[in-house]
Amino acid sequence: MEERKRCYFVIDMKSFFASVECAERGLDPMKEKLVVADEERTEKTVCLAVTPALKELGVKNRCRLFEIPKSIKFLVVKPRMKKYIEYASEIYAIYLKYIDKNDIHVYSIDESFLDVTDYLKIYKIKAKDFAKKLMDEIYDKLHIPCSVGIGTNLYLAKIALDITAKNSYDKIGWLTEEKFVKTLWNHKPLTDFWGISNGISNRLAKFGIYDMEAIATADENILYKEFGINAELLIDHAYGRESCTMKDIKKYKTKKKSFSNSQILPKNYSFNDGKMVMQEMVQSGCYNLFKRGYVTKSIHLGVGYGDKKGDFAKGTRRLNVTTNLFSIIGKEFEKIFDEKVDKQRPIRKIEITFSSVSPKINESYDLLTDLVEIEKEKKLVKSILNVHEKYGKNSILKGIDYKKNATGRERNKMVGGHNAGEE
Repeated sequence: MEERKRCYFVIDMKSFFASVECAERGLDPMKEKLVVADEERTEKTVCLAVTPALKELGVKNRCRLFEIPKSIKFLVVKPRMKKYIEYASEIYAIYLKYIDKNDIHVYSIDESFLDVTDYLKIYKIKAKDFAKKLMDEIYDKLHIPCSVGIGTNLYLAKIALDITAKNSYDKIGWLTEEKFVKTLWNHKPLTDFWGISNGISNRLAKFGIYDMEAIATADENILYKEFGINAELLIDHAYGRESCTMKDIKKYKTKKKSFSNSQILPKNYSFNDGKMVMQEMVQSGCYNLFKRGYVTKSIHLGVGYGDKKGDFAKGTRRLNVTTNLFSIIGKEFEKIFDEKVDKQRPIRKIEITFSSVSPKINESYDLLTDLVEIEKEKKLVKSILNVHEKYGKNSILKGIDYKKNATGRERNKMVGGHNAGEE
């Protein structure tokens, strides 16, 4: 079968976190005014989700609590990340009833790509009817509403979801290359299209390009001069073309691995308190590397200031060894922190990254390393992780975790930086 004749779905759960909270309370997410946010932080806290009923009143997703008009009465609920992961797993299980895992790509916790080409023949069903069947089953079982984009390639399915489905009474959008050109060539703004950021849109505007038709008919030499090889993707997408398939996604392997972690602090921190939080983060990151069987060769630190300038202090260091042990990595992060961070400025955000990550078979040390001490630390880490696995991350802590402005104990209760939903 030619690729252009394939059929893809992109299924998105509407206001997923908010819909889960409504489902748990027996409320209709399409009618209830509900916000998922942690009020205990501050009124400036970002809302993780708002129900469609609030969106209809002009409340934007990812707004801050104080930005919601006081005239609107709404329910605020604390995020429960573990609960949302449970629901996402249930949704994935519904897909697996009908589709092999090799034809499913989980794009995010609330959105998935499905290659349904072969299954339409197996079940003797039309694409739109199959989409409706999955939507109904998800709602009947979990009470979560969703939208579906249908396309003859992955890009068109995504655009059908993001643009076409929003204006469809049944929340199903459908696009072919021909229909894309006919109905969306003059759609504005360009940032509604997947892959076109504000930056790309502004660069196109320099040449008087404001829609897909203008990209398709523009002088290709201008586009290649401005965007390099990425111009090819822009031109293809302007015609609704996409060569990437589900098989390509499944075969793709990144050449380099890196693990990152960041947190926005609840208030401006001093230099010393910021360093303390960084140490907690590095310790947790080293435990994560050890548990997953990886080591790192390079590290990066980013520290965002809380004053009006709001810029970042950044530093990268290549290690003399390849390891996952805090006794070594922690000291190197401290050196970067001391060298790069302004002692007089307040700290509001900290990011750490372990780069050049590889399997622990690549672990190596130099001649100055005390290998006896290395083995002792490994045994200790194994014991700590075993206790964490059985009793939770807060079952064994360091003295630093009990300091006044430490954040480790609270973050250990979170998933993805948000409340996990456990007491």
